[in-house]
Amino acid sequence: MRILGIDPGYAIVGFGFIDKQGHKLVPVQYGCIQTEAHTEDAVRLKLIYDAVVQLIEKYKPDAVAIEKLFFNRNVTTALSVGQARGVLMLAAIQQGLPIAEYTPLQVKQAIVGYGKAEKKQVQEMVKMFLHLSAVPKPDDVADALAVAICHAHSSTLHNKLNGALKR
Repeated sequence: MRILGIDPGYAIVGFGFIDKQGHKLVPVQYGCIQTEAHTEDAVRLKLIYDAVVQLIEKYKPDAVAIEKLFFNRNVTTALSVGQARGVLMLAAIQQGLPIAEYTPLQVKQAIVGYGKAEKKQVQEMVKMFLHLSAVPKPDDVADALAVAICHAHSSTLHNKLNGALKR
């Protein structure tokens, strides 16, 4: 199963494609989509949308996992990120992909085993799980890969539970 993990943002959208091959997780491609400040809002959203559609068409994931918006004190930032998250989800659903959403707490719990883990701990675990030589940069990329890993772990549990319930 190929999973696209997304850390939504307005200036930087982190993305990471991983393949789940049994118990093994293999990185396929990862990076970020960046939009320039002082660009019209609608144009930035279109750039994000177009870029993620191209990535989906190129890497053909089976599922998309996206981080739920964590509301912070800056309402303007939260609204902008919410809009970006909306176009990311629209792109995925228009491509016929199932979307799973995870809170930062769920991601940390799945990656580190502790919901209040530090960012550095999550990054090091991403590096370890994917056998990378270095922590992916910027942080948004490591976060996107963490969301994909979270989904890989969660989908395994979900499938096992569904199998047990059907018996």
